[in-house]
Amino acid sequence: RQVAGFFVCGMMGRLEHGLNSRMSSMTNDVLLRDVTQDDIPVLFDQQLEPDAIQMASFPPREWDAFLTHWTNILADCNVTKRTILSNGQVAGYILGFEQDGKTHVGYWLGKKYWGQGIATRALKQFLDHVKVRPLYANVTENHIASIKVLKNCGFTITGYKKDITNSHNEHLNEVILVLGCEKEKKVK
Repeated sequence: RQVAGFFVCGMMGRLEHGLNSRMSSMTNDVLLRDVTQDDIPVLFDQQLEPDAIQMASFPPREWDAFLTHWTNILADCNVTKRTILSNGQVAGYILGFEQDGKTHVGYWLGKKYWGQGIATRALKQFLDHVKVRPLYANVTENHIASIKVLKNCGFTITGYKKDITNSHNEHLNEVILVLGCEKEKKVK
């Protein structure tokens, strides 16, 4: 597999306020840094993990489609993108992006990094730099761990989107969480 021709914005997108792309954030063994070409094959392999596919209810991409997707992400200066490192290893990624006129956060961790608090620490670091509020996250209802991560970082459940179809043609509900919305309507 070859990764070539990536354009990475000098400033990681308008979602960040004052964070130079060369700066990194560290808390214990978790580090956020710019996504590099060398990360792409690792991220590709992580999105192929069967348990991760089931949990996220997101279908994996073939290599060419994955490379095209990440080429577009890296070229988009409106997307804030960071690689999550744990003890120097690529554990996953975290993104801030616009969708349907709202700013969203999304992340993905390789399975061997689950259950260690890495997602929570990475998201907290990310939120220290991405100051846009409200910030949205959509998670399938079966992804209890991710809902817990988001709640631990201050997100609240504000609603549900019913009958989305996952990668196995199963119908699920999607949980909508928001951070920093003045008009939050909490849903239990």
